[in-house]
Amino acid sequence: MQPYKRVLLKISGEMLAGSGPMGIDPSTLNYIAEEIVAVHQQGAQVAVVVGGGNFIRGEMLSTQAGIDRTTADQMGMMGTVINSLALQSAVERQGVPVRVQSAIQVNQVAESFIKRRAVRHLEKGRVVVFAAGTGNPYFSTDTAAVLRALEVSADVLIKATKVDGIYDKDPRKFDDAVKFSTVGYTEAITKRLAVMDQTAFTMCREHQLPIIVLDLNVKNAMVQALTGNSIGTLVAGE
Repeated sequence: MQPYKRVLLKISGEMLAGSGPMGIDPSTLNYIAEEIVAVHQQGAQVAVVVGGGNFIRGEMLSTQAGIDRTTADQMGMMGTVINSLALQSAVERQGVPVRVQSAIQVNQVAESFIKRRAVRHLEKGRVVVFAAGTGNPYFSTDTAAVLRALEVSADVLIKATKVDGIYDKDPRKFDDAVKFSTVGYTEAITKRLAVMDQTAFTMCREHQLPIIVLDLNVKNAMVQALTGNSIGTLVAGE
């Protein structure tokens, strides 16, 4: 029995760059689209939040270039719109309808975010991609993902990364890093496990929204998580 009927997938902008430093790698884009379609074909209702770090990271741009933080974050929001439109096109090429909803006004290329409309799209079998984060500066796309997941009553938030779960320290730097198969919200927060920001973790804890952190580069990893197989790290409970 499939444990999750409505899922929200959080994908970083950096994932879309593939092995490159910036921009969108076409083969990686198509691979991610295939993974999204595979989840959809399991019968799940699928929403997606994508970051914009492959174009701009607002906090870094503000710190290094001296650009006003609000302006820098707004530039980052535009990066997420670009990524969302790319995902829309790639997924639709595989025969699955997609709607992009933006937290900022870009009416010529995307709908404005309206909760009821988003839920209706999901109920009709469309993938919904949420762009522009929360529409506010100083909030990460992790926080936006949690917010949208709660708003559309998602059963789980799947955070697709380049690491196969949550570790007690960076496994790319430390050979003795230990992976968690499960971890509670409070432990993730108090140990400051660097997978989602603290605001996002706190919101998940408050509303008991489970998170699965997994490696997107593993073929069908999201499908395995969706169907209840043990993969990645599950964040839930205390």
